[in-house]
Amino acid sequence: MSLEKFNIIESTLREGEQFVGANFTPEQKLKIADALDEFGVEYLELTSPLASPQSRIDCETIARRGLKAKILTHIRCHKDDAAIALDTGVGGLDVVIGTSSMLREFSHGKSIDEIIELASEVLTWIRSQAPDIELRFSTEDSFRSEEKDLMRVYLAVDKLGVVNRLGIADTVGVATPRRVFELISSLRRLTHADIEFHGHNDTGCAIANSFSALEAGATHIDTSVLGIGERNGITPLGGFVARMYAHNKAATKKKYKLKKLRKVDQLVAEIVGVAVPFNNYITGVTAFTHKAGIHSKAILNKPETYEILDPQDFGLTRYISIAHKLTGWNAIKDRAEQLGLELSDAQIKLVTQEVKALADIKQLDLEDVDELLHRWAEEQMTEDRPQTTDATSPIAYRAAPKENGRNEKQLVKQTL
Repeated sequence: MSLEKFNIIESTLREGEQFVGANFTPEQKLKIADALDEFGVEYLELTSPLASPQSRIDCETIARRGLKAKILTHIRCHKDDAAIALDTGVGGLDVVIGTSSMLREFSHGKSIDEIIELASEVLTWIRSQAPDIELRFSTEDSFRSEEKDLMRVYLAVDKLGVVNRLGIADTVGVATPRRVFELISSLRRLTHADIEFHGHNDTGCAIANSFSALEAGATHIDTSVLGIGERNGITPLGGFVARMYAHNKAATKKKYKLKKLRKVDQLVAEIVGVAVPFNNYITGVTAFTHKAGIHSKAILNKPETYEILDPQDFGLTRYISIAHKLTGWNAIKDRAEQLGLELSDAQIKLVTQEVKALADIKQLDLEDVDELLHRWAEEQMTEDRPQTTDATSPIAYRAAPKENGRNEKQLVKQTL
């Protein structure tokens, strides 16, 4: 059920603000909030209003903005924090306290019994003050906590009957998909509230862990744009959406405005001063680029052979890279047709041989291939191509040498 009916808690404006390059202005926060709301995320999580005076103002401003997404803020398990957060007008509070032995010793200094007592007091008080607010309680560093300690805390909180969600946090990215499944399955079996998963990406498992959490019964997944956050960040919005799209394309297309994703990624990348990674999920420059000849032939015939994601659903276009020694004649033929050139299959194969030979001695770009194709077409029209020319020899290539082109010049746009 959770694989079909899940919710994204988008935390770029909370976890993402902990990214080393993030220093969002109020105006930038509004732009990000609006873009994420247009994309269709169900929740926006904001930095605690206690972080700074401006953070409090930002909570109040975004809470009043009338967005479709429910606005949450993230606070410590303190009654004073909760009182200030409630005054901002947000729609939900995300309460957290560490339960691992390290956090208990080196952070807040409380025992498990003291954590249960404090959580019971704070959560019950919040519910008495705000009967309709959405309330989540989460442990921190859940996967380095003793499971018996975790379950004592969760069962005690669940028994209160005042929280909507219980949160599990892989705070240092130590969890594996199997461990996530086991822990959340146990929590699902023993408690009644919804379950939220927050996964860091220190060891590269955040997306897989998030999917495993849903398989085990979680209902909410935390993400951030480009995965930005503390250290290596958390589950990236685009990567998680790609995973869910691969699982159920129709449901994901219905749930989110996928063509807005590129705008969101570019907006946040620009604000925090980084480039969208070349291999970024969905929106990276090489995400829908094909190079090997055998791949290109199949892609031209049926794109699904080498694509689990359809670029058109994301408002993007696939590319066939042809200016290199791995190219295939089907890709060269497709380029000739794009240019409106009439060449036989035999001639296309000779052009392909020439491209490969040239690529062995220099870096080519798309203009090089186009010049070759035009030359062959012109000589075909005038019927004056010398019979003694070895078509596979670089000598036959008469175009003037060029500086090495940018990689993007090798990308041939396909509108399949």
